[in-house]
Amino acid sequence: MSAPVLVIGEALVDIVGTAPKAARNGNGKTTATPGGSPANVAVGLARLGVPTELVTRFGTDGYGDQLGAHLFGNGVQLAPGSVDPNFRTSTATATLDAAGVATYQFDITWEPPALSLSRGCPAVHTGSIATVLEPGAAAIRAFLESVAEQPVTVTLDPNARPSITPDPVSTWAVVRRLAALSDLVKLSDEDCEFLRPGIEPADIAAELLTAERTQCVVITRGGKGALGVSRDAQVDVTAPAIQVVDTVGAGDSFMAALIAGLEKRGLLGERRLAGLTPEDLHDVVDHAVRAAAITCTRHGADPPTAAEYTATWGS
Repeated sequence: MSAPVLVIGEALVDIVGTAPKAARNGNGKTTATPGGSPANVAVGLARLGVPTELVTRFGTDGYGDQLGAHLFGNGVQLAPGSVDPNFRTSTATATLDAAGVATYQFDITWEPPALSLSRGCPAVHTGSIATVLEPGAAAIRAFLESVAEQPVTVTLDPNARPSITPDPVSTWAVVRRLAALSDLVKLSDEDCEFLRPGIEPADIAAELLTAERTQCVVITRGGKGALGVSRDAQVDVTAPAIQVVDTVGAGDSFMAALIAGLEKRGLLGERRLAGLTPEDLHDVVDHAVRAAAITCTRHGADPPTAAEYTATWGS
């Protein structure tokens, strides 16, 4: 690649706690770790060997210093203006239940620095709170519209947060608008249940694929695996059996591995997934499912490196 993948969205600190009833000793515990869905995707890409630039915004407070050290330490480039001494670093409080499944409450402000596309950039990824929280959401929409004719692949993970956008109807309208500007859309089964209750995942995928640009929709199903749907194929990939520690960041690890798998097959950039075969679709979804599984075996948003992936699953 001649330029890094561009990831746009929030970077924040996850304050992760165990619900008291779920803790073995009856006492909740908390830890503060770097997070934010787009930031997690950027780290996941970099760990898998894909050069990555993150457009975000956080401060120079204690949480911001923690974020900066984490991103730089994992090889993520930060776009100019992403570190702002006048900005208060955002946080997300995640509470884990007895099964390790997280629910979130957010303290976040989102206004990105100026957005621009580097020559040769193979892909732009965005999603999560950054695409629905103003004023930053409007900037992202305008940017995606401005690059619509550029030779770059766009990926989207709405990562719906009902605590931020409680109205599923208006949120789905936003998702549809952004999805129409994207080549690939990734949803979780929880996203589907919130945004389109009572609709089968395959039907949601078919609905999104009516947009002229959208070529592929992938829907994760937790421990059941994932569904991949393109214009020519549908694949069901089963997740490997693992011992789950928690699910924090699993979807972001999945998204990073999905992009990395497409990059490895030369399907990004001006190709915009053109030539994606059923075999390609199965393999990239399987790769992503296995990367997410590794993350679920350890605490927090901790995506695997390429070496860890190979050591666990082989090449």
